[in-house]
Amino acid sequence: MTRGVDEEKRATLKRFAAAGAAAPFAALGGDSDATGGSDTRDAIVGYVAATPGAHFSKLRDDLQLGTGETQHHVDRLLSAGTIVSWRDGDYRRFFPADRFSAFERTALGYLRRSTPRGMVIALLRDPDATGADLAEQLGVSRATVSSHAAALESAGLLSREDGYALEEPETLLTLLVRYADSFDAAADALAADAADLISHDP
Repeated sequence: MTRGVDEEKRATLKRFAAAGAAAPFAALGGDSDATGGSDTRDAIVGYVAATPGAHFSKLRDDLQLGTGETQHHVDRLLSAGTIVSWRDGDYRRFFPADRFSAFERTALGYLRRSTPRGMVIALLRDPDATGADLAEQLGVSRATVSSHAAALESAGLLSREDGYALEEPETLLTLLVRYADSFDAAADALAADAADLISHDP
């Protein structure tokens, strides 16, 4: 590892560790060990708090950790009850313990995926949007929208009985706004417009 990369990793860990150390549940997993891992675990705690629903590979890559290193510290935090994991298809996603309902965890898992997140954002902005509208806005095929809509419906996040209707749209909007920085520019823009969306009464 080059000096520049090493310094960048330390800066990243330090930034998230500061948030992790301040979290009310940090002490549950913050004990040091022979590897001096408390700072790394604080960083993981901070990262998971800021990016709930992130899967293992994203957590590892964003914190610039090795696979074994990540697994070691994640296992310690899971054993301590500081964080919990949630199986989402092929992904294992991580959340602060006792922070989210089952619906919120499921929702965050789908919001971590680009196309479903784009569909949810589009439907929050325009509840009357059709499948064709969504495909055009997102630059994907109608079949892609249909496939993701079926998955969202199966997960309990969307109803397709009469067009496309989000389940618990206020909860979805809250999650997108609260964690906008961990998503993308579209989520940031939605957060900026949230007040108008909440007050909108068609």
